[in-house]
Amino acid sequence: MQTIETVHHRLERLVPEATFAVAHGQMRDGGLERVMLSFVAGEIDVLVCTSIIESGLDIPNANTLIVERAGRFGLAQLYQLRGRVGRGAQRAYAYFFHSRLARLTHEARRRLETIREATDLGAGYTIAMRDLEIRGAGDILGTRQSGHVAAVGFDLYTRLLARAVQELRAQRDGQPPPPEPLGGIRIDLPIPVRLPDDYVPDVRLRLQIYRRLAGLGSMAQINGMEQELADRFGPLPRAARNLMYQLRLKALARDVGVGTISVENGRLALRSRGGDYPNRGRLQRILGERAVVGRRDVWLPLERGWREKLVAVLKEMARTVG
Repeated sequence: MQTIETVHHRLERLVPEATFAVAHGQMRDGGLERVMLSFVAGEIDVLVCTSIIESGLDIPNANTLIVERAGRFGLAQLYQLRGRVGRGAQRAYAYFFHSRLARLTHEARRRLETIREATDLGAGYTIAMRDLEIRGAGDILGTRQSGHVAAVGFDLYTRLLARAVQELRAQRDGQPPPPEPLGGIRIDLPIPVRLPDDYVPDVRLRLQIYRRLAGLGSMAQINGMEQELADRFGPLPRAARNLMYQLRLKALARDVGVGTISVENGRLALRSRGGDYPNRGRLQRILGERAVVGRRDVWLPLERGWREKLVAVLKEMARTVG
């Protein structure tokens, strides 16, 4: 633990009137216990320690926390560390520092911004949801997962379970099966797509809306959700309008067997979800010069007005389905 001892000695030189002690996981149990008991009793002013203190400690007289290289910690760790202070009646402060010499990664910056924003009581749920938003729900395949739920990721597992319930209910009631979810359609287009922070400022509410959007399955539901957003938060900004546009594209693509819409080599590519496109000759005659129909791809030029043309082509493709 050479680094922590170096910090310890540096702090002693800076503040000679304070009493310092060191705590870390490589200490013997007896020595670590004596240090912690002395700190709780107020015999030690400053405890220089590792993240060993992130959970299981309740020290009401600790009112200031300073975390060095905070960008290296996970969001849950940062939240647990911040919870070590402010456990008594005293006003508490938590400072998270990062090196000026090393640029923060995008994920690390988002973690620190989340800790800064989530200051209300009961913020643990908000922290957990933002952590899910930053890291994702988990790998669908990979050695880091184990068990039935973890095999596909928790978020995907809950969606699959909900759909299975819907299908069973429809079968029981003699109704047609519900439409396939839109989450299986991949859209990668050069437009900003999100709910801006200044449009829906509350993090928890924004995540709830994202979850509802992920569960939409029909054009009527998408239109209804767009109207609800406008009623609650005002006219949709550009990025939010793009989000609704993308959902409509997914609904149209799903109904005509398109699995991916992306930009490749300066052109829009509509890739089939399950093998070759049927009735390619008829589809090419319908689309004419607007697109080139291949075995598994329909190509459109990425030119002015491409958004409207893309919607029109998907609607035309519906004429060849069935």
